[in-house]
This record gives sequence, C-alpha cells and structure tokens, in this order.
Amino acid sequence: MKVHDMLARVFLQEGVETVFALLGDANINWAADMAARGAGLIQVRHEHCAVAAAMAHARKTGRPGVASTTCGPGLTQVLTALPAAVRARIPLVIFAGETPLGARWYNQAIEQGPLITATGARYRALHSPHRMAVAVRDAFVEAIRDRVPVVLGVPMDLQKAVWSGAPDLPPPAAACLPALRPLTPHPDELTDAAARIGAARRIVLLAGLGAVEAGAGPACRALADHLGALTATTLPARGLFHDDPFHIGVAGGFSTAAARRLMGQADLVLAVGCSLSHHTADGGALHPEAHVLQIDTAPVVENQGRVAAHSHLRADARLGARALLRATGPAGDGWRGPEVARLLRDTRPDDVDHPAEPGVHHPQEVVDALDRLLPADWETVNASGHCAFYTTHMYRRPQERFLVIREFGAIGNGPAFVMGVAAARPDRPAVLLDGDGGLLMHVQELETIRRHGMNVIICVLNDGAYGSEIHKLRAEGLPGGLVSFGRPDFASIARSFGWDGARVDNLRDLPGLIARHAKTGGPTLWDFPISDRIVSPLMRRSTGH
Repeated sequence: MKVHDMLARVFLQEGVETVFALLGDANINWAADMAARGAGLIQVRHEHCAVAAAMAHARKTGRPGVASTTCGPGLTQVLTALPAAVRARIPLVIFAGETPLGARWYNQAIEQGPLITATGARYRALHSPHRMAVAVRDAFVEAIRDRVPVVLGVPMDLQKAVWSGAPDLPPPAAACLPALRPLTPHPDELTDAAARIGAARRIVLLAGLGAVEAGAGPACRALADHLGALTATTLPARGLFHDDPFHIGVAGGFSTAAARRLMGQADLVLAVGCSLSHHTADGGALHPEAHVLQIDTAPVVENQGRVAAHSHLRADARLGARALLRATGPAGDGWRGPEVARLLRDTRPDDVDHPAEPGVHHPQEVVDALDRLLPADWETVNASGHCAFYTTHMYRRPQERFLVIREFGAIGNGPAFVMGVAAARPDRPAVLLDGDGGLLMHVQELETIRRHGMNVIICVLNDGAYGSEIHKLRAEGLPGGLVSFGRPDFASIARSFGWDGARVDNLRDLPGLIARHAKTGGPTLWDFPISDRIVSPLMRRSTGH
C-alpha cells in the first residue's frame, strides 16, 4: 500500500462523499484513489471553483467541505476563495500536495504555507510519512472545532512511497471531539436580560446563523410573538422568518426602506446567534438608539471596530430563547399594530419609482417574477454584485432553500456555489441568480455542470457592465463606459456548452420556461436583460444618489 492509498482511506473514514478537484501531479494519485473507493469526484475547470464549491457544499450538508488542487500554481489559484471561507467560518479540508522533497529543482516549487496563512486559513505540511494518517484526521478535527479551512501539503514523492506505518486507521475526528450539550443560560444573566426586556417598548428580535444551526427558529418566533417584537435576520440567515407577517427582513446594508425606518425606532435589539458584524448594523446607523442584548455561546462587546453589544446572555440560541420566553411577561401586541403591518406589506424593497427604459427589465420586476413563479422547494443561490440587493428579497424562499455566502465581497463565486448546492441536493433544481460580470469570471464551469449532469438553472441579470462599479463611476462624474462591455448573448453561449438557453425579453414567458425545465431538468440558462440605469437603495446610500 502506498501513502496516497492510506490518505484516501482516512478521508473516506471521515465520511467524505464528494470532492471538488482539479487534478495535477501533486494530487492525481490521491484523487484517483478517492474515486476508485467510491467518492464522488467533481472535476472543475478552475481551482478557485473547487474550493468555492466545497464551501457551498459544506454549508448545505453541515459537514466539512473537501477540495483538492495540485501544488504551486494550482494552489495560488484559490487565494480568493480561502479568505471568503475563513470569514464565513466554513470548515474545509483541502488536499493540495507539495513539490517533491527529494528534487533538487522543481519549476512549480513555492513556499505554500505563508500564502495560505495570509488568508487566515491553516496550513499543515505533512512531511512525516508514518504520521500522515493521524495528521489528516487532525485536520478534520481542527476544521470542525475551529470552523476554519485547513490546507494539507503532502509532497508528491512521499505520496508515492510505500506506507510503512500501522495498517489500521486512526480513530475518526468524531472520536476526538467532545460531545458537548447545548449551553443553558446562567440564572443571574437570565434575570438581568428579562429585566432589560421588561423595560423595552419597541423590540426587534434579530436572528443569525447561530440561531439557524441551533434549530432556534420556532423558539425565536414564539419569543417574538410573546414580546410583540418584530423579527429580522442577518443576511446569511435570511428567510428564517419568511412567513412571519411582522418580519422586517434582512438587517444591514441590504435592509429595505421599511426595515430601516422601523429599526431606527427600536429601543432594544435581541440578537440571537449573531456575530453582530459591521454590515449587520450598517456600521451602527441601522439602530442608533437601541440597546443590543446578545444571546450567543461566545458573546462579544466589540466586533469589527465598533461596540456591537451592550449586554449579554451566554447560551445556546434555542435554549436562550426558550428561557427568555419563560422569564418574561407577555407584552401584548407590542408595536405590531396595523400601521406597521401595512408598512411591511405595502413597501417594496426598492421604494423609488424608477421605471426601466424600453427593451430591458427593472431588476426588481425580474426578481419578483422569479420569486412568485419558481417552486418554493427549489434551491436558490444568491451571488454577489449590484443585483444581489434585489435577489436577497425573495420573500417566498425559506432559509433552508436559500444560500448566501458573501463575507469577502467577491463576485465570480456564483457558478461554483451552485455546483456545491447541486451536488449536496441532487433531488431538486438549484437556481443561481447572478450578474453577467460575475458569471463571466468562471463561465468555463458551464462545461463542468453539464458534464456532471447537474440540475441547475442560471438566471443572469444582464446589465452589460460591472453593476456596482458603473454606478460608482457615474456618481463620481466619470464615464461609466470604463466598466461597460456590452451584453453577451448568454443564451447562445449556454447552448454552445450543451445547455438549454433562452433570452427572456418578456416575463410572461417565464411560466412556460419553468414548466419546461420541471419536465426535462438538466442545465438551463435564462438571460434577463436589465437596465444599467437603475441604482439599488444600497448603492444610492453609499454614493449619495
């Protein structure tokens, strides 16, 4: 047995079923072993997409995502994906390989460790063959425990050596991690929190991914009803309260005008399972008069350069919400009056009446039509870019069917994210909403999606430009043509990759297109020409439009 055989066995013992990879000299033997032993090997066309797809797969499955690249230039290609995974706290294990230790010279040799650690990820050079199996297991422990990507560098000549260690596998990561019970709140903290809540009059319950992971949605909903509070979520948790009539949507830069107005009046924000990032509070401008009470297993005072929370209840999100429900008196309807209900019902995400010019769509109209017509149980993936403000506000999409990863603010991840979701949820279509600029960064992955027979729909909101940049240039009085490149014929591009492709000039055609995909499945692309003159509310605030 060779070293790469043993390493594959360790990965498989960790429950790895899917690997996103681009093969080269430093990972080809290991990847072949993984495929021969039954792992699904999804071979992408760019290394960045391997890591980004593994991120989405991890978020959907709740298990560490696994990707693989070759050494040197293969690894340098992932340096944009890694900080995104670090900031989103997504556990990954990446088999990267290294150049041969025994070679006097190798043209792809590079100091890989400093590049990886600069992104915030961990790098583990595996240079001791008899410890490699344990080191791989430990990488899974580290990724799960610290919620971080771990990159493994295994020299290719050592991979091909005969395995000289013990023939038995080490205990899996699950055996090396403590079986922790959810954390209950301390009675004194609970008393203080209940008193703080009792003195408040206008409460917003803000839930984050911690609430999602703890299964705290129903408990948070019950607590909000009990207190007469409005509900809101962070961007990654959007959709958790999608059917609550007093849900004000996403808190932060993507907040609607109605949400900003209401949160500006709040005197208490109950932040349940939230990291309280700068964006979630819009730098403090979203709820300037509110006291923030954080319910979290690892509460903070300051975060990302500002005071994030004023008081704390250290507890699991679900158990903390349940305890507060018992410890507080009912507040009746709170500020859940008919005026607030009407405001939330009647205010559109973009409340400025700015019709699109002839021949193109308003992005809000496209998103509204897709939200209304796409089956609610289809998976939805929201990419980054100017159009992401509109695609965020798809109110019929529950959180468990909607993926958002945008902590690093990079466009171009959409095709990879939808591959990760499609691999994790092969039983239903996965719909990507992306801009033309982001899609073109990794349009080569259309071939990967077709080759692996993924059931994917890509909806391109095509403004013929880099949307955010064109609006920023215009706000500065500079020519928007610097980032305006024309509208590619995406339907023809898709068909050239073997996809079903259509340009959607009339939204009345959507029901037929959806029905056709529901019948046939497979890769499908719909190209929606949208206006490059309509500025999202987020961009209007940031540029002074």
